[in-house]
Amino acid sequence: MVRSMADRGEIVWTPAPDAFATSRLGDLAAFVSERSGQPMHSYDALLTWSLDDPRAFWNAFAEWAGVRWHDLPSSTLEGGLPHPRWFPGGTLNYAEHALAHADGPAAPTTAAIVALSQTRDRVELTWTELRDQVASCRAGLVRLGVRSGDRVGAFLPNVPEAVVLLLACASIGAVFSSCAPEFGVRAVIDRWSQLEPTVVVAVDGYRYGARLIDRRDHVVRIVAALPSVQHLVWLPYVEPGEKHAEKHAEKHAEKHGDAADLSWEGLCSGSAEMRVDETVAFDPVPFDHPLYVLFSSGTTGLPKPIVHGHGGITIEHLKKMAVHHDLRPGSRVMWFSTTGWMMWNLLVSGLLVGATIVLFDGDPAWPDLGTLWRIAADEHLDVLGVSAPFIMACRKAGIEPAEVADLGRLRQLGSTGAPLPREGFRWIRDHVGRHVQPCSVSGGTDVCTAFVGSAPSVPVRAGEISVRMLGCDVRAVDPDGADCPPGTTGELVVVAPMPSMPVGLWGDVDGGRYRSTYFETYPGRWHHGDWITFHEDGACEITGRSDATLNRGGVRLGTSDFYTVVEAIPEVVDSVVVHLEDPDGGVGELILLVSCRPGVGLDEDLRRSIRSSLQTELSPRHVPDVIDQVPAIPRTLSGKKLEVPIKRLLLGRPADEVASRGSLSDPSALDGVQAWVNTYRARSAR
Repeated sequence: MVRSMADRGEIVWTPAPDAFATSRLGDLAAFVSERSGQPMHSYDALLTWSLDDPRAFWNAFAEWAGVRWHDLPSSTLEGGLPHPRWFPGGTLNYAEHALAHADGPAAPTTAAIVALSQTRDRVELTWTELRDQVASCRAGLVRLGVRSGDRVGAFLPNVPEAVVLLLACASIGAVFSSCAPEFGVRAVIDRWSQLEPTVVVAVDGYRYGARLIDRRDHVVRIVAALPSVQHLVWLPYVEPGEKHAEKHAEKHAEKHGDAADLSWEGLCSGSAEMRVDETVAFDPVPFDHPLYVLFSSGTTGLPKPIVHGHGGITIEHLKKMAVHHDLRPGSRVMWFSTTGWMMWNLLVSGLLVGATIVLFDGDPAWPDLGTLWRIAADEHLDVLGVSAPFIMACRKAGIEPAEVADLGRLRQLGSTGAPLPREGFRWIRDHVGRHVQPCSVSGGTDVCTAFVGSAPSVPVRAGEISVRMLGCDVRAVDPDGADCPPGTTGELVVVAPMPSMPVGLWGDVDGGRYRSTYFETYPGRWHHGDWITFHEDGACEITGRSDATLNRGGVRLGTSDFYTVVEAIPEVVDSVVVHLEDPDGGVGELILLVSCRPGVGLDEDLRRSIRSSLQTELSPRHVPDVIDQVPAIPRTLSGKKLEVPIKRLLLGRPADEVASRGSLSDPSALDGVQAWVNTYRARSAR
């Protein structure tokens, strides 16, 4: 696919004339100019330098950002892809950076965390309170025998206790891993059985909108399947009270008598002799020491356990939060996420730059789609992050955020999880506010950051991601690995090391699985699996997963283009498109499944409307051979559509092999698709 300048969207946001000079980006550029002797008067100049000389860039950035070394590194970078070594010899601790602002004079009165929930009342922790809670939790973990390298599992919602636990683990050098409580039992077991945690901290339940969801039996079953667990810590979230752990200890002991139960209060109420303001409270660890393990979505097979290191996360998140989001002490940021998505880990890193992080646990559509917009106003957010599907749902529902709430302070609206269509950018401009920068980003769990995103001094065009992120040498390449010319769609690859590339995959001792996952397709280059198109000015468009490619007669079609058109039709709630190739080389069969709003059926009139819209707005090649209805479109818990698993269903694989139900937001949606596939295959066999 080739896109010309005439095909590009209009500019929907323009920075103020002094945006570069007054932002933290400008501060960094001035610092780099002084150190390097090279003038850095624009984002492009700084980006080019960061890609041409990554060692010099990351070394200068670490100095500018104030990385707190215990032992100084011997160099900046040794080796290259697939196994680079960043800052060898250097030691540091992520938790020390996250709590650095607890030493300031305003720490006793300034909020570090604000937590909002549909389960309990608003919670606010000052920097001093956060520091003290981490100290107490750390002391409790040490009493339980947790040491550097031990794994701790968090079956917790997006609450302050999850942040406290992460920082306490990090301060020791223990390895943290979180699963959101909406995960199914099997999904959690599939993840944590690979890590063998010794301690699990779990919630009793939660409320999602008006629904009360009990998770006590889930926790008991999970821990019973994990022989490594020595201690189960209960957080009474739905049912507060000191006796919570005692009430459930007997039931738990019947199924897993080896683990001792206690409450969160019991864990944290011991002696606080290990104060956070003492050096011993932050055990220095090597740059690549494991900080936490994130997991791939696990739609097929066991989820990949992706290990991220203290140093890589610290330096990359400092860059993203300070430079790309322009956050600083006094800023307030929220990204809607659960603890099962990497955006939660990124949100926690708002603490690194002294920002107040705002947590939200609940249904963003309850009591209506105005909930997050009201939070943005009430909590005086500078940056709000959501998903692209949420933005498009607000647009379709006719929500008027600027009328629902005063969004005068909001300056940036982040969007991720899927490509944001042009209409989404225009909706932000027209209905959220022209002063709000649309910040579409794309990256992933694998690097726990974004490859491409926004910068405070770079204009935004409808449908486009504005810039490569600093230090991210991202390119579009053809099947032979050659760079694609501007305007041409290719595979997204990264050709130079990034600090937050994984330390490895847990249990992958020789690195073979890591190399085959990311470097097999293009040796020496990180292959991410997205279709991307770069333009002359460095902006880009992502049009879907390359493993879900629709190839009609040799023409590649991006799935995001389909969804923009189909889901704009009022009767359609959601959709998924797959392509079945013809083994004899024909055009194959293009299948579109839709779910409709309540009370609406897919009749011939609606089919004709869908076909006509696709033919008119895209091309005749985009018109599906089959359009049919299913009750719901299966999505992962992070909102991604199951394009490849549905294709495998169509090719005859059973549902339980193509996707892990515990990783789906609505497991019954997969049953609906399976039933449709059975009918389709029976019809095709006649």
